[in-house]
Amino acid sequence: MAALVGAIGLLPWLSRTDPALTVLKARSADRDPTPETLRAIRDQLGLDDGPPALLGRWLGGLLHGDAGTSWVSGGQVLPGVVQALGASLLLMSGALVVAAGTVAAVCARTLRLGSRGRLAARGPGGTASAVLAALPEFLVASVLASVIGVQLGWLPALGWYGPQWMVLPSLALGLPAGAILGRMLDDLLPGAFAEPWALAAAARGVPPRSVARQAVRRCVPGLLPNLGLFVVGLTGGSVAVEQIFDIPGLGRLTLQAALAQDLPVLQTGALALVLVAALAGVLARLSARLLIGPALRDGALHSLHRPGPTAPRALPLLYGALLAAVIGFGLPRDALALDTLARLRAPSLAHPFGTDALGRDVLARVSHGALTTLGIALAVSAAALVAGLLLGLLPRLSGPLVDTVAAVPPVLAGLLVAGIAGSGPWTPAFAVGVVAWSPLAAHTSSLLRQERATTHLAATRALGAGRWYLLWHELLPAVLSPVARHALLRLPGIALSLAALGFLGLGTQPPSPEWGLLLAENQPYAERAPWAVLFPAAVLALLGALAVTAAGGVRLPRRRKRPESPAGPPEERVMPPRRQRNSPDALLAPVPTSVSTSPAEER
Repeated sequence: MAALVGAIGLLPWLSRTDPALTVLKARSADRDPTPETLRAIRDQLGLDDGPPALLGRWLGGLLHGDAGTSWVSGGQVLPGVVQALGASLLLMSGALVVAAGTVAAVCARTLRLGSRGRLAARGPGGTASAVLAALPEFLVASVLASVIGVQLGWLPALGWYGPQWMVLPSLALGLPAGAILGRMLDDLLPGAFAEPWALAAAARGVPPRSVARQAVRRCVPGLLPNLGLFVVGLTGGSVAVEQIFDIPGLGRLTLQAALAQDLPVLQTGALALVLVAALAGVLARLSARLLIGPALRDGALHSLHRPGPTAPRALPLLYGALLAAVIGFGLPRDALALDTLARLRAPSLAHPFGTDALGRDVLARVSHGALTTLGIALAVSAAALVAGLLLGLLPRLSGPLVDTVAAVPPVLAGLLVAGIAGSGPWTPAFAVGVVAWSPLAAHTSSLLRQERATTHLAATRALGAGRWYLLWHELLPAVLSPVARHALLRLPGIALSLAALGFLGLGTQPPSPEWGLLLAENQPYAERAPWAVLFPAAVLALLGALAVTAAGGVRLPRRRKRPESPAGPPEERVMPPRRQRNSPDALLAPVPTSVSTSPAEER
């Protein structure tokens, strides 16, 4: 936290810009930056004293409940930050309600089949949730605001004046977050339904609703750390949604302060986000311990991530072929060719995806932008997976880091990275990579904590296995597959973060065909030429469907069973008949023995 606040305090000097000039432009853009005016601002703010003196004065006032005054507005900082935090927390609560409903819709089929012992009949799915998870929040917000708020007039689209004004932004934030959490829960539920307690409950005739409720309770502790990260992300990371709906939230306040280099507001807002992240992390860990109960302490858990058969490969191959066809068909076209006579043309044979406001072919721009967006997103996802696994194996070190890094919105990280390293094509990638590893590290630590408390690990340790054997042969195989699937689920989100930075003007600059710029440039023409926005969004949703269906196939192969060595005469090796592993009736079937009994003894 001290490093984060210190880096924010150095932002004006790291960006190699005159903070007095930036503050003057934020106060009054029409005022001439004369040397006398800039000197007056420096003397007023004490800029000549240097960053350590400014940071010391701010910390000294903060200890007495005074966060200073804004460099731009001149008002007190603390009341404004508290008010913005209240708006963000209210928006976050509404988004969590929407996310909970989305999670229930995504997992309803698995819960229904699993509670009745018919999971084998479950076919491949998840396309709808993949589409929801891949849709950009700012695009969903723009569509909801323009269609439901403006055209239909059902709900207000701008402002923050009551409960009605929080419906549309809650939907824009809660639908993608709920889709990701739902996919993660749906990945854990089959392991819970295969545990002995679930099979015994089904054999005893326990109602399916109770079995489903206990299965959810068994899987929720593994998701609580990521739920805490979502809470923090919805509180401070919803900058684009707050910008579109004109919500005076903490994310928007922090972004405006960062752009204006208003250090007191920026430092106070970042400190509030870090405190919210720390509180959410502590509550998530305590809730996980309470839900698991003494089984975590006594080592009585069963592994939820057993080796299983790979998922069908037809859907990912189909989605991958469609995405490759779109990219390959548009690559021969010129993405920068202008044709002012063909502005905003509808889709046709000459332009299958239509044209944009400058007459450029949308298909060509989507295809050429895919090379940049997908390449950077894959590189960032791979780096985040490696960092998340390595840091997740050290929970005492990664826990505070995760809580702190999760509090930094990607926009603020982009500003800090741009201020330190300068703007460039890899600046957004580095900014997203700085925060992309934290959900994977939290997931790894949560799974590792539960895997250490399993009965098979205790038995392996009792047989004399050492630390390295347990790590390489038991812990990593159990953790690697679900975390890799989680990383694939995050791939569209990383592409969205890159797109959001481009949407806010912090990524690549025009005329680059990067997907974020593509959506930002065409958004003002969504009502007149909806194809200019819908086709790029459809390709992004196709990427999400590919990532989700491919994630289902990331599973470790089953271990081969050793052949039984013959021992003893045949009459001494009478084995019970083979039972189905997942059948509840197998628990109640009698076990035949080799001892012969009389009819009277049997009675």
